Amino acid sequence: MATYALPTPLPAGLPVVLDTNAVLSLWMFEDPALARLRAAIEGGAFTLFTRDDCLGELARVLAYSQFKQTPERQAEIAAAYRARCTLAPTCETPACELPACLDRDDQKFLELARDSGARALVTRDKLVLKLGRRPVIAARFAILSPERLQSLLAPQT
Repeated sequence: MATYALPTPLPAGLPVVLDTNAVLSLWMFEDPALARLRAAIEGGAFTLFTRDDCLGELARVLAYSQFKQTPERQAEIAAAYRARCTLAPTCETPACELPACLDRDDQKFLELARDSGARALVTRDKLVLKLGRRPVIAARFAILSPERLQSLLAPQT
């Protein structure tokens, strides 16, 4: 089954949704393997979309004790991410039904990608990545890992 094919080269301002684990990789862990992707985001290569419920989940996850982030650092990460995002409203009449995620917390990211017109949902969640093969999703947007999105960036010169 086909998946949504992103245009190459990627157009400037490509609409994208990052799920919470992608945001953590980029802003909390500052994964050096994703440095080009983060630089592209900060340089305006993508238009990031989020919603209040997605930001709420990010705030909750940043506060998890295992991450050992001070309240100041949590606020800094959340603010840095939010500053790069366009806040999308919740759509009252969805354009199409979506398959249900096994983890209900992930459903909002599929809905956000659909409702915002994003061309890509970026995640490392294996179950969400598998949903990208479903026809109702593959017809509308790609679901891919941060590493895959980074690989689609124009080569550095």
